[in-house]
Amino acid sequence: MPYDEIIARLHSMADPEAVAGMAKFKVGGRHTLGISMPDLRALAKEIGKNHELALQLWASGIHEARILASLIDRPQKVTESQMEQWVQDFDSWDVCDQCCLNLFRKTPMAQQKAVAWSSRPEEFVKRAGFALMATLAVHDKKAGDETFLAWLPVIARAADDDRNFVKKAVNWALRQIGKRNLTLNRAALETARQIQQLESKSARWIARDAIKELAGEKVQHKLAAK
Repeated sequence: MPYDEIIARLHSMADPEAVAGMAKFKVGGRHTLGISMPDLRALAKEIGKNHELALQLWASGIHEARILASLIDRPQKVTESQMEQWVQDFDSWDVCDQCCLNLFRKTPMAQQKAVAWSSRPEEFVKRAGFALMATLAVHDKKAGDETFLAWLPVIARAADDDRNFVKKAVNWALRQIGKRNLTLNRAALETARQIQQLESKSARWIARDAIKELAGEKVQHKLAAK
């Protein structure tokens, strides 16, 4: 499907009422059309994988086109330069998270970028670092415990960042690591308890929320059954 046809399709799917609803949850950035994720995934399936087309869609600046780009790009063709360019363009938490989930976590640079971006000052770049940690904790079945154990001090260092999109990603990464297996669960809980001692409102929220889930009966039962 040609680029111009895809852009026309996206505009035909636009829903102004959905845009207003998305804004309440701080979803969407500039040039948002209000298209749902199920509809974008269906369109991506229709288009198929195409790296060059993904680059064109990203360059359009349209919110949904950028999410679509993350769905159709080929991870093996993604360069470090492309990742750095795209992460600088993030202007919404959903584009950030969708790129990390759909594309960036599948690249050879994923672990490296998770750590590097986690210490960057820009809000959405820093969020991307922890979003990568969270998605890798769920989906990278080959990574050893040592990878995730090394990330726990990084998570602890960022726990006092009170920016909403950062603190929620830090919490997300901590919880996902702690749900991977019993060893990582114990380590994540210990990190959460250390974070809880910090004189920071965001740190206390991160710790309290993580401990509630990771020490809860549901997670403990599931991990014990593995």
